[in-house]
Amino acid sequence: MVSETHLIMHGLAIKKHATPEAVASIVGLDVEDVRAALGKLVEAKRVVEAHGKYLLAPAARMALDTDYSRLYEDVRAHPDFAAGYEAFERLNGGLKRLITDWQTIDVPGEGVPNDHSNKAYDDRIIDRLGDLHERAEGALDRLACVLPRFSIYREKLGTALEKAEDGAIEWVSDAKIESYHTLWFELHEDLLRLMRREREE
Repeated sequence: MVSETHLIMHGLAIKKHATPEAVASIVGLDVEDVRAALGKLVEAKRVVEAHGKYLLAPAARMALDTDYSRLYEDVRAHPDFAAGYEAFERLNGGLKRLITDWQTIDVPGEGVPNDHSNKAYDDRIIDRLGDLHERAEGALDRLACVLPRFSIYREKLGTALEKAEDGAIEWVSDAKIESYHTLWFELHEDLLRLMRREREE
């Protein structure tokens, strides 16, 4: 059984430096419960607080890394979760290429930063993102069948996509908000930690 404290620390490991609201939103806990738990973790010197945001202390990060092997052995062995993870990894390469295409545009002979002045080009990328999301939903459903909190990512990714399709293009990849790319990156980090895998650079 995974404890609330573990989930909160896991959320911090994914978010890196986050408010109680941000942690609560990614692990599916009540924000006031998260706030209270973070206060206790600060007192225990397992978490550091600065300007209303929290991050794991180095020793707590090491202890958390050890916990993954023990706490998620059954999850890693579950055929649905393993299949969902493998499907996600297959889609991950496509998402990387899509984001590269979103950030750059080909001008004869070279790629230059996309200033998003070409709406037709951007619309084609967002259409591709919609197609990728449709394929990702099956993988996310398989993950959520084993760990229900993964349904949070499905909902959040869908919301980011809808906003991008409605014309708010910052929801494709803006790092300052829960854009599609930001959420996808966090989902990948979540999976890598549980599966005890390393991110490929």
